[in-house]
Parts: sequence; C-alpha cells; structure tokens
Amino acid sequence: MEGIDHLADERNKAEFDVEDMKIVWAGSRHAFEVSDRIARLVASDPVFEKSNRARLSRKELFKSTLRKCAHAFKRIIELRLNEEEAGRLRHFIDQPAYVDLHWGMFVPAIKGQGTEEQQKKWLSLANKMQIIGCYAQTELGHGSNVQGLETTATFDPKTDEFVIHTPTQTASKWWPGGLGKVSTHAVVYARLITNGKDYGIHGFIVQLRSLEDHSPLPNITVGDIGTKMGNGAYNSMDNGFLMFDHVRIPRDQMLMRLSKVTREGEYVPSDVPKQLVYGTMVYVRQTIVADASNALSRAVCIATRYSAVRRQFGAHNGGIETQVIDYKTQQNRLFPLLASAYAFRFVGEWLKWLYTDVTERLAASDFATLPEAHACTAGLKSLTTTATADGIEECRKLCGGHGYLWCSGLPELFAVYVPACTYEGDNVVLQLQVARFLMKTVAQLGSGKVPVGTTAYMGRAAHLLQCRSGVQKAEDWLNPDAVLEAFEARALRMAVTCAKNLSKFENQEQGFQELLADLVEAAIAHCQLIVVSKFIAKLEQDIGGKGVKKQLNNLCYIYALYLLHKHLGDFLSTNCITPKQASLANDQLRSLYTQVRPNAVALVDAFNYTDHYLNSVLGRYDGNVYPKLFEEAWKDPLNDSVVPDGYHEYLRPVLKQQLRTARL
Repeated sequence: MEGIDHLADERNKAEFDVEDMKIVWAGSRHAFEVSDRIARLVASDPVFEKSNRARLSRKELFKSTLRKCAHAFKRIIELRLNEEEAGRLRHFIDQPAYVDLHWGMFVPAIKGQGTEEQQKKWLSLANKMQIIGCYAQTELGHGSNVQGLETTATFDPKTDEFVIHTPTQTASKWWPGGLGKVSTHAVVYARLITNGKDYGIHGFIVQLRSLEDHSPLPNITVGDIGTKMGNGAYNSMDNGFLMFDHVRIPRDQMLMRLSKVTREGEYVPSDVPKQLVYGTMVYVRQTIVADASNALSRAVCIATRYSAVRRQFGAHNGGIETQVIDYKTQQNRLFPLLASAYAFRFVGEWLKWLYTDVTERLAASDFATLPEAHACTAGLKSLTTTATADGIEECRKLCGGHGYLWCSGLPELFAVYVPACTYEGDNVVLQLQVARFLMKTVAQLGSGKVPVGTTAYMGRAAHLLQCRSGVQKAEDWLNPDAVLEAFEARALRMAVTCAKNLSKFENQEQGFQELLADLVEAAIAHCQLIVVSKFIAKLEQDIGGKGVKKQLNNLCYIYALYLLHKHLGDFLSTNCITPKQASLANDQLRSLYTQVRPNAVALVDAFNYTDHYLNSVLGRYDGNVYPKLFEEAWKDPLNDSVVPDGYHEYLRPVLKQQLRTARL
C-alpha cells in the first residue's frame, strides 16, 4: 500500500492544469515558489514535528513551542531569510506561539503609533528579538468596548513619569497572547490621566520582566490564564493575565505619534491625523481574512480527499461501493465550502490592495475613503471568520465518525481557529459597526454625496429599488450582471428597510437597539455582495489557462448561488427575484456541482499543502487512509500495555463481583 497514490484516478480526471492553479492560489509565481520552498523546508525538519501534540501535557507542549520558536529564529538567521520568507516559515510551523503577537501586534503597534525616535529605539530591539512584546488591551471586564477599559496611566509631573495601575479586578489585562510566560514588554492600553482629566485610551510601552532572569518586575503580577479548548490546539500559546500596582514608567514610553504629554503635564494632540490608526486596523484585518482562507482550505482539502477515498452503500451484486463524494448531499455541503475557500482567498488579495491604497491616501492626507474602508474590513473579518469556523466543523461532519479523531486534523484545526470569531472584534459587534455605516450612507443618498468603494452600488438606488431580475432560464444565472444586480438589490433594499424602520423611532439609539438583529442581517448582505463582486472581478483578469478559468468560473457561481439559496428569504421578501427564478438558480447549482465533481481533488491539490502542514491522516496526499489510522491508534499511550493500568484495582473487582473487598 505504501507508495501507491490511491487518489491517482481522481487526479487524472482533472480538466485543468493544477500547476497553473497553484500559481493563481498563491497570487503569483514568486509567492508560489517561496511558499513551496519554505513549506518543504519546514516539513523536512524534525524539530518541527507536530503529530504527537495531542499527547503532550500543557507544560510539555509549551516547552516544545519555545524550542520550535528558537529553532525557527536560528534557521531564519542561518539561511538569511527575508521578511516574506520568515513569515512563511512561521506560518508553516503551524503552532500558535508568542512570536505571532510579537510580529503581528506588538511591532505594528509601535510602527503605527510610535514617533520616529520611539520606533528607532524600540524596533531595533524588537526586530532582533532582544525584547519580546505583546499587545495588552483586552481586560477581564472589557473586550469589544475598548473605551470602557479601566487600567489607568496617571502622569506625575514631579517625577516625569506615568503611573500604570490596575484599580479593580475587572481592570486586569486578560487574554493577551505571549503575556502569560514569555513577553518581556507590552504595549499596554490604559486611560491617560493628566492634571486630573481623563483623555481616554492610549498606548504605553511597559517592561514586564527582567532581561536578566525573566522574573516579573516589582509590583507586576503576571501569569497564564489556563487551559483552553482542545488537545494541543491554542494551548501552545501563553495567553496571560496582568495586574499593575502603581508601576512607574518614563513619560517617553507613551506612544506619542498621535498625541503626547509635555514635561509640564499638558496633553497635546500631534499634527499627525488620528485616522492613521485605520491603516494598522486594515492591515491586521486583512491578515485575518487571509488566515480564514488558509484555515478553510485546509479543512476542505481534508474533507474532499477523504470523501473521494471513502466508499459507502451503492454496491450491487458484490460490486464496489459508491464514493461518498458522488452523493449530491455530500456535494451540496462540501462544494460551497470549496468555493468559499477560493472566494475568501481572492477577497483577501483585494484587501491587500486596499491596505496599500489606504496607506497611500493617508500619506497624502486624503481621508475620504477611510470610513468605508474601516466598515468594509470590519465586515469582511466578521463574515469570513464566522463562515470558516462553521465550515471547519461542517468538514468534520462530512468526514463521518473518523472526522472526530484528533488525527483527522479537524478537531484541532477547529479549536485553533474558532477564537478568530472573537479576537480583534467580536463578529456581531463588527457587523453592527458596518450597519451604522450603512445607515449613515443611506441617510446621505438624497444629499448629493456619492457613495464610494464597496458602497458605490448605493449610488444607483433609484434603479436597484425598482428593478426585477431578468433571469428566464437556469443558464442566465451564469451572467455576472444578473448575479450582481440580485445581490446589490437585496443588500440595498435590506439597508433601506432598516433605515425606514429606524426613522419611526424618536430616539435613534433606542431604535438601533430594537433593530439590532435586522441590522446585522443587512450588514451581512452587504459583505456577501463584496465577496461575490470581488470573485467576479477576479474572473475578468488574465489568470491561468482556459481550464483554470473555467473551474474558477464554476466555483464563483457555486459561491454566489449557494448564498442565494441559503438566504432565499432575503431575496424573495425584498422582491429581488421570483420563486421560479430561485428554482432555476437551484437547477444551475446542481449542474455546477456535476461540473466540479471530476476536478474536486485537483482543486484542493492546488492549495499545495504538504502532509506535514495538513497534519491529517484523512487528508493525506496519497489517500492511504486506513493503514495510517491503525498506525496512529497504536501510538496512543493507552495501547502501551495490553491490560490497562487499574485493571487489578478497579476493573477485576467489578468483573469478579468483589467490590466489598476491593481497596477503592
């Protein structure tokens, strides 16, 4: 069985060049080559072995994480990897660790909010990892409501210092990754108080631990918040708690790019516009959307390969059983997730462009598109992470009972991924931010102000409020104009309906609270339109060969028409389409599933994931599932002995009816 490709027949069915699709998925030939080289480098290094994670204790898991991070840093230096290559190396190691927060939050916070002088001082240390930092914002009592944070930073003009203090138990910093056991420094967010006045939340660089023996500095209480969901999973990360008892720091450790406090204690906003923080926010959320695509594609890769290997029912006269992937019920659950993985990939690419655009506009003091960019990234973070978390769990169920095994790779992937629905903004709260922006945009439609960016379609409100879909046959749903118009009309009509209902309330804020559920639905409709429109826009580019474009076309319309089917109530209640047109959309969807079926395994091969990265017996490239399941089973410590520990004390007395004399 070893060395045989059990999925060879599936791969031979492909109607496109998989190597071409790998480049499309990676974004460019250069990106593909870097990822491919680094993925193989990680897979071939025994230090990065991870198949035994579930069997490690928390302490063993954490120590192995420290070892991997140190080894990775050593390899980065030895191989002289550039920033892009180093980032890919950390990605393919695939173990949550303090370095994620150091490079992903601590360093960007200093870049975005520190003065040039502060950046020169702190980034020179952080880039060499002579200090290790985390991002201490969330508190025990406040997460999404940043303005409600309780930690204080009170300026003392006598000593030219800020006094950082935790006034209540709920003011304790709680959750920051890397804080529990590793970070030597943190960007701490606290209420700035000077001359008796509270100026709101600002960032401060605070040293937490000695650089000599790593012990916490005086008046600082810090530790790990405890075990989290799943075996292995996110337990490799030292999420921490942190309390300050009047800890003093120099005044110049306040991040002062956007505002500063003078030696005399005067609060002075800087000339640099506060909107600069939007740039960092767009960057962070863009990476989260990219992570959603990565996580969902991993789950889909596992479920697709296993669905092609697994056979169940359908045998006649002793013949071979039917591949699970051939059942329409399996296709109807799996192929929309495959399409979603590609859709999120392409909207993530577009967000990279948006980040560049926002950065250039900020440099030119052009803030016109910032509110729209902020709302758009908030909504897409929420939409993609929710769909991905749900999609990973659906992939687990698509793999039947074996999907519940740790070695399937899916339980750990779910446990690692699901916090993304909460960190960097709770997903429901983020959609309400989008909804507020949409209500403001609708209110301005009559004022002559032209909606921009992803809300540009609202500028055609007169048409979209009146139009009716012209779809007459199933194939008409492959017309991009027909699909876009249906999604635009639905999004606009839902937003306008919410705005009309809001106007019935004398108190707008009370009305907003009453209509929260409807507003979230309107925001989701808007965000789904963005993803659909960016997928369609991708098809208009010169990408891959003819076969590649055809497959992407199929996936694009599976994504759109499945959403139409899933949210059919929205489309019908807003009169965007008729029940007959909805039925035609379903007919077309079934046809698209049939066209994708022979290409399914090749489409997940295009993700180019190594077996090391997938870490799944069910998702192995060669499809050699069943012997490997037994191999994994024998590795379990319970199988170290034939008779279990505890047999003589507890099991034999039950079997022999000797409980009275047993030493329990």
